[in-house]
Order: sequence, then C-alpha cells, then structure tokens
Amino acid sequence: MDIQKIKETVMKKDFYKRVLVILFGVFLLALTYNLFLYPYNLVIGGTTGLSIVVEPLFGWDPQIFLYICTCILLVISFLLLGVKRTGVSIVGSLMYPVFISLTKPLANYLSEYILLDNMILVVLTTGILYGLGYGLIYKMGFDTGGSDIVVRIFNKFFHWPGGKCSLIIQSCVVIAGACVYGFNQMMYAILILVIYTTVMDKILIGISNSKLFFIHTKELKKVEDFVLHELHTGATILDMEGGYTGEKSSILMCVVPNRDYYLFKEAILEVDPDAFFVINDCYEVHGGVKANNFPFI
Repeated sequence: MDIQKIKETVMKKDFYKRVLVILFGVFLLALTYNLFLYPYNLVIGGTTGLSIVVEPLFGWDPQIFLYICTCILLVISFLLLGVKRTGVSIVGSLMYPVFISLTKPLANYLSEYILLDNMILVVLTTGILYGLGYGLIYKMGFDTGGSDIVVRIFNKFFHWPGGKCSLIIQSCVVIAGACVYGFNQMMYAILILVIYTTVMDKILIGISNSKLFFIHTKELKKVEDFVLHELHTGATILDMEGGYTGEKSSILMCVVPNRDYYLFKEAILEVDPDAFFVINDCYEVHGGVKANNFPFI
C-alpha cells in the first residue's frame, strides 16, 4: 500500500473548495484579532499572542512581527520538515498576516457598532469566532503555521506528543501575557482558550446526533426485532468470545438516533433485565443501505 500516494490523493480532493473555506477561516481569525484580541490585550498563545506581548516590551509593530515570524517559521519548516509537510501550512501562514492588514479598516468600522462593555461578552464572542475560524481550517486539513510548525518540529525530533507540546507553548505565551498585562487578562485568555477549543472540536467532529449500542443479551432475536420493526433502523450481529470464560456468543451492534435513545435503552432492559450493553456517542455514519432516512449498519 502506497501511503504517500493515498495522502496526496486525499489532500488534492476538492482542493480549491477547501482553499476557499480556509480563506474564510483565516478571515475570521484576522477580523477577531483586530476587533478583540489586539484592542483588549488578550494573549491566547502562539505567534498571535506573542505579537501582542512584544509591542509594549520592545515597541515592535504586531503586524510586522507576525510577517517576520511567519517567514522565519516557514523557512525552518522547509529545512527541517520538508516541502510536503510544510505544504499544509503555506496558505494559512501567508494569508493570516495579510488578512490582518486587510481587515484592519473593516474592524475599525465595525468597532463603532459592536460595543461590548462587558468583558464576558468579549470573551464569549472572541472564543466563538476563533473556534469557528480554526475549526474550519483544521477540518479542511490545513493550519495557520506559527506554533503548529513548532509543535511538528518537536514531535519529529524529540517525539513529544503534539498535545503536550502545544500545551507547553500556549502556556508559556499566556504566562508572558500575564506578566505584561496582568492576572485578569490571563484569566480572560484562558476562558477564551477553553471556549474556542470546545467550538473547534464541535466543528471538527460534529455534534453527536445518534448513539452506538453494543448489546449482549440472551434475548438477541427479540432485541433485533425491536430495532428492525419498531425503530426501523439496521443492526449487525457480531460473533464474540468471552475473555474470561472463553464462551462463544454474539452481540448486536446498531446505531440509534438520539430521539430514540431513551426508548431503546429502556426497551432492552424490558426484554432482558440482565442485558449488558455499552453506549457511545456516534458523530457520523457513512455508507450502508438506508431505511427511513437512517442508515443500516
């Protein structure tokens, strides 16, 4: 199996459509920066946060700082990670500082009408917009470079987990922001991070609209009939072997819409009070035969 060929095929799929989506995501990030992050001195990590920190310390223009950081990190990425791994960062990296410059007049105009005198509203709005922007970019398989490049470099050469490395980098920048702008601003930044990562995750994996059941029961046929004839959805019977007893048996796997979750769970216990089942959130079902607008498994 040619893994590299598969990756190239995936990245080329709907390429121009995906580029348009990430450009919109970068536009949201840049507009949020000019509307909220920079005016309210909210340091939430990455090169964006550093650009806000260095201005009062060294008098450096934040936009120029972002352009310089972008160029340096892309060059380092090309040298250490190679062209292919850097490719996912090029569009977002180059367009982010450009869009910050382009959206500044729009942000100045909108700031006359968007009057948020409550910092909680500022935090909520910033977190939602930032999460939406990053969610769209990551969902399309791209990123905005910056600290993402640093994370990949540490992951490649030091084998640090991406999540751990990202947390360390973000924490260092947020703490630097606290040293410059105070404890209150740090707490606002942390709240924004929590909100935007939550929103970003929902965009990436979606909102669970169904439940995945694995059911072990002595009344397998009755449960299967209930699924097929009452819920009008599908089911799969899987052969299994008990890890402790070695006893061979079967379990039923099915996906049930959230609206039928309570009914189905209680129906299983009515049919077999001793039934054992595991329930997971199900974010996406793809393929299979459809019945009544819900897929068979």
